[in-house]
Amino acid sequence: MVTIGIMTINEKTIDSIRNFCILAHIDHGKSTLADRFLEITGTIPAREMREQYLDMNPLEREKGITIKMTPVRMNYEIRNPKSEIRNKSKILNSKFQNDFEFADSKQKFVLNLIDTPGHVDFSYEVSRALAAVEGAILLVDATQGVQAQTIANLRLAAAEGLYIIPAINKIDLPTARVKETREEIKELLSSEGISPVRSQMLKASADPIKSDRTSNGVEAGDIFEVSAKTGEGVEKLLQAVIKKVPPPRISNQLPVTCNFTILRALIFDSHFDPYKGVVAYVRVREGILRKGDKINFLVSGAEADALEIGYFIPHLSSQDTISAGDIGYIATGIKEPAKVKVGDTITNFQFPKSNFQIKNVEPLSGYKEPLPMVWASIYPEEADDFDELKDAMAKLKLNDAAFRHEVESSEALGRGFRCGFLGTLHLEIVSERLRREYNLRIMVTTPSVAYRIRYAAGKEEMIFRASSVPSEREKYTIEEPWATLAIVTPPEYIGKITEILHEHRAISGEAKNLGSRRIILNFLVPLAEIIVNLHDDLKSITQGYASMEYEMSGWRTGDLSRLNILVAGKDVAAFSRIISRDRAEREGRAVLLRLKDLMPRALFLVALQAEVEGRIIARETVPALKKDVTGYLYGGDRTRKMKLWKKQQKGKKKLKDRGEGAVEIPPEVFLKILKKG
Repeated sequence: MVTIGIMTINEKTIDSIRNFCILAHIDHGKSTLADRFLEITGTIPAREMREQYLDMNPLEREKGITIKMTPVRMNYEIRNPKSEIRNKSKILNSKFQNDFEFADSKQKFVLNLIDTPGHVDFSYEVSRALAAVEGAILLVDATQGVQAQTIANLRLAAAEGLYIIPAINKIDLPTARVKETREEIKELLSSEGISPVRSQMLKASADPIKSDRTSNGVEAGDIFEVSAKTGEGVEKLLQAVIKKVPPPRISNQLPVTCNFTILRALIFDSHFDPYKGVVAYVRVREGILRKGDKINFLVSGAEADALEIGYFIPHLSSQDTISAGDIGYIATGIKEPAKVKVGDTITNFQFPKSNFQIKNVEPLSGYKEPLPMVWASIYPEEADDFDELKDAMAKLKLNDAAFRHEVESSEALGRGFRCGFLGTLHLEIVSERLRREYNLRIMVTTPSVAYRIRYAAGKEEMIFRASSVPSEREKYTIEEPWATLAIVTPPEYIGKITEILHEHRAISGEAKNLGSRRIILNFLVPLAEIIVNLHDDLKSITQGYASMEYEMSGWRTGDLSRLNILVAGKDVAAFSRIISRDRAEREGRAVLLRLKDLMPRALFLVALQAEVEGRIIARETVPALKKDVTGYLYGGDRTRKMKLWKKQQKGKKKLKDRGEGAVEIPPEVFLKILKKG
């Protein structure tokens, strides 16, 4: 028995809990597998069951992808004719894995599953889920084999020290390549430093909870075969989770002289409820929390009452207590979203009579803040909606920890926000949620990356818009972010991929075989090239067979220039952009042609020019409006018409010289030039 305050937690109860998640590349069947788990455990009544049940956001169901991780608590009963768990003390040692058996009568287990996204833009969702569990199912589509995000997810899980259970899905399809996929998984485990018996890449951690995980690993011989659609092999996989994933561990931070254990719960997600305030999703590492208890947030310093606590089933299910090993929620009543942050630690507000104080409690190791890959500006279409947009973004941040925003202003568009995202899909999802969930009319600018200015004197400055680039080039250099790009592809497309990557300024790296029909190509690529259309180009030239994933690798000095757009000789800062020098003329002309089509005509010619470092590289002209001043003349000498035309031209020139003919760019032109897409 473990003492916690005046209450106790039975170790047998802890041993019956398994916390795990499902990891896979996009469209490999994670959500469908989760459906089968829900059916097998009876968590969802048959009459309420629907496909991809845990994909609750309308956008997820519309796009057919998982965007948010979703936790669910399932109760599962083993019916095996053995009376107790054998070799219980040796469960975590692979040498004894095959001796692990279930109970004689009905053995009951609590399975906390977190369904995770598969797209690279939502990898931060995956990393937060991994910190809340002890094991992971690595799911691979038998028709597609190992893909780029499969590799990325495996590395994340291994870094957390999780027990990994590989599984091959969609074995029922006629195009399934089960044998080849099994070989690819084994090759992947080997190439990532995982031996055929144990994982060798798990690192010791200063965190006592993570240190307990160092005995975990992967048995490459135990690769399960399932069909999430038909249910074949799914229950066997679920039982493997119970057999192989270790139960949660309790690690008491206090000295042995203390006769109580404090509460420490890690916040891995949250959302805002207009009645309950901020609802924090937590993994309880130690201690117990009762409904109505006072709680403290160790990082932000906020204080609150646990108005409601409970589990995800998968809807919120209120309980009287949650304790060590549980994944649950806490309704805090806090109405200011900024006070509750993902990665913070919740603890007791008061302790039994003791000299121990909150300041002595160490926060749990949280999460590494994600670096935004893509930046874009979001403005309300109506200036009066700025405060509503500000409030909506604060609430959205609660449920999307990777989203960043700060206020900015533009002469053309007014007040808005400069926002950071993990990718273009992340940008698309956030903007769509603002429109649908908060009924806002917004304008989103074309995505770009951040650049770094390094001055000759040694000073550095991050810039997010081209108008911030200094005018005197010789005194500074522009650095741009680069990424390591991994592409998994059939060998026959290597030539085309290499060609298209070099067009995107890529530098070739090493290549690795992955089984007999896959190869992993590695490149260094400017991040700006990836976010524009590289993914679409890659899918096009490989007929959809290739997949990619990327991560930041650092900064490099680039041959970059600021492209300025001049309208009637005046530099319009909103249209400026940073561009590779060898593309400046092509990009500048494309902007001018689009602007020429959008600009309304004036009474005189309007010159549109593209400029780089004081040199005009392209020009277009918006024709003048012409009044037919000779319309009333019939016949006669042509000199009469010429006299009227010259008089008209002089009048236009005089109007322009007095400034009364200054060119005004309508707001809708700014919107169409700057908006995404």
